[in-house]
Amino acid sequence: MDFAVIDINLVAKLLLLLLIGMGPKIALVPFLEKTQKFDAETKVKIGRQMVLTALVTALILFATGALLMRLLHITGGAVAIAGGIILALLAIKMASGPTEKHEEDLGLPVDPEKIAIFPLAIPYLLNPVGITVIIIASGEVVSVASAALVAGLILLVAAFDYLVFTNIDALAKRMKPASLVVSEVVFGILLTAVAVQLVVSGLVNLGIITASVAH
Repeated sequence: MDFAVIDINLVAKLLLLLLIGMGPKIALVPFLEKTQKFDAETKVKIGRQMVLTALVTALILFATGALLMRLLHITGGAVAIAGGIILALLAIKMASGPTEKHEEDLGLPVDPEKIAIFPLAIPYLLNPVGITVIIIASGEVVSVASAALVAGLILLVAAFDYLVFTNIDALAKRMKPASLVVSEVVFGILLTAVAVQLVVSGLVNLGIITASVAH
């Protein structure tokens, strides 16, 4: 990302990446599955906690990402590859369909606050794409305006998440279970492609392969 010139293309690209990396789509099905036995009020509390946790984590990563990369001597390319690998694992799981046995299915007690933080807030809501984009952006911002742009878009996406997950019962009534499963599989395949692209971009950034080969 080039923050030297802030234009509509940069804003659109960054917003799209944040919607993938921090938007509601990846977290939606896991949220519905893990909260199905809770009442509406508890679901709203879980949604609020989930969004707040993801937002605070995202802002902390943005504020400290550049420093962490310097202290750990890692590059944006390495971050992209790591994010791509973790995203691939998550995306393949999505593309495989719902096969995981949940704690509630095994008769085990479920702590609403615990699941709101993990796995709903991280890695589903703030997923590897979001973490990667935010850390890389932290190292590439060049001005107060560019930093404000990133922070503002993070807050905008979090506000959208808040609207979705605090009104989840109303939205769920309009969703067909079969459609959700199909969309989950399709999105999982698309995310696998995003994961591959992250790895390729990281390899290019590190000089392991050339840009011409990547294209």
